[in-house]
Amino acid sequence: SCLILYGFYEPLFPPYSRWFRKSLSRAVYKPLFRYEAMPGDSRRIRGPEESRCPLLYAIPEPPEPPEQARNEPRPLYARAGLLSQAKGSAYIEAGGGGGTKVLSGTSGPREAERRDGPGLRGARLLCEVRWAPFARLGARCGSGTGLERELSVALQESLEPAVRLERYPRAQIHVWVVVLEDRGSAFAGALSAASLALADAGIEMYDIVVGCALSRGPGGCLLLDPSDRDEGRPRSGGCLTLALMPALNQVCGLLCNGEWTEESVSQAVRLCMEGCQRLYPVLQQCLVRATKRKISVPQSGPA
Repeated sequence: SCLILYGFYEPLFPPYSRWFRKSLSRAVYKPLFRYEAMPGDSRRIRGPEESRCPLLYAIPEPPEPPEQARNEPRPLYARAGLLSQAKGSAYIEAGGGGGTKVLSGTSGPREAERRDGPGLRGARLLCEVRWAPFARLGARCGSGTGLERELSVALQESLEPAVRLERYPRAQIHVWVVVLEDRGSAFAGALSAASLALADAGIEMYDIVVGCALSRGPGGCLLLDPSDRDEGRPRSGGCLTLALMPALNQVCGLLCNGEWTEESVSQAVRLCMEGCQRLYPVLQQCLVRATKRKISVPQSGPA
């Protein structure tokens, strides 16, 4: 409206036209046609102009070896007492740098939250098994899934025969296991890691629990300590995981899936027990080294 009035009355008031044009330009034109650059966001990092699929840089997987029986477990590395915030801890790596990696820790014994039931006669053992989100290449095992709950119960039932729960009345012991990388036989590694963590915490036990797994291939051959490829074959006949106390030669846990005959089950159990006996010295030496690190060596003074 101001522009229309100015254009209509400009010929009638020549002395005031210059002043009116100058005032109108300050009041109207400048606010309407002022452009200012937006301040940049220094926290934002601009991405590249072009991107490529990360699978182009992935190392191609070697071809699958021919199916054949395997009666020896993979190389095992174990270390206890590496977490300072846990009372007892253990780390197990099976199969070298690209194998299964399991971390375990324990806390307690502490006063039980519930004072009824079995807590009056002995301690209550609480076990928790979890998979890290990056542990598997394919489908992830999320937190709180049915598989994790099932394996947590199986871990508790396998460790209870080895722990002297009657020595800790009205107490509870918490054991947690995290699978950092699952390259096969993850639950067997969780059994061994949890047992090492309990022993590292000074919990009284009858013996160390050693876990070993076995799978049956399409041709019926038995594969001891199978990898993730062996477990994920489409025609796999099943998988078996055994928990053993080698010093007592006592089986304290058995988890099996698939169809097995009586003869194949007995052979599989025998191979798993032999595998546990082979892994037992490795876990013993791990505990010895951890105990030596905890014991302070007295320094001899000058004679």
